[in-house]
Amino acid sequence: MTSLILASASPRRLALLHQLGYAPEVIATDVDESPRPGESPDTLALRLAHSKGLAAATARPEAVILAADTVVALGDRTFGKPSDYEEAVRMYTVLGGVWHQVHTAVAVLHRGRVDQRLCSSAVRLRPLSSAEMRSYWDTGEPVDKAGAYAVQGIGAVFVSGLQGSYSGVMGLPLFETAEMLAACGLSPPCLSGHP
Repeated sequence: MTSLILASASPRRLALLHQLGYAPEVIATDVDESPRPGESPDTLALRLAHSKGLAAATARPEAVILAADTVVALGDRTFGKPSDYEEAVRMYTVLGGVWHQVHTAVAVLHRGRVDQRLCSSAVRLRPLSSAEMRSYWDTGEPVDKAGAYAVQGIGAVFVSGLQGSYSGVMGLPLFETAEMLAACGLSPPCLSGHP
């Protein structure tokens, strides 16, 4: 049977795959996530997902490799993982009260072929007070999240609107991912035996 490799150390992506019944092997990859000059946020997400997949494929060329990358953006401005509290405050100040984009790219590499999909959603955070920013930061949740919030965690109390894919905003759009893996002969195990 073909093995599935998740080229990501993200516990959220692993949990989402477990939700579908997959039990992938995890290979964390280390790629430079810096945007290139003039690179749009959606193109950045696609490039990084592909790069992560290629990095894992060199170690396990026979497997199905699944990689993903999420970029939070407002127009052409990207918001990565905050380096400290002050940077998180700057993000909340800019993103609060406006719709912004969350682009999650998925790459599946198998037998020399690459399939890529981009899932773009719109999210609106309500403005946060200074006390809320500090309290939320102190939970530790925003530290490793693009845009300094987690839609599936405590940060949900600040999300006043979401248009698109909830799982995509979490970091792995399940509709697209399931289709791509099924095309490689790995249909979601949670649906096996059902019409």
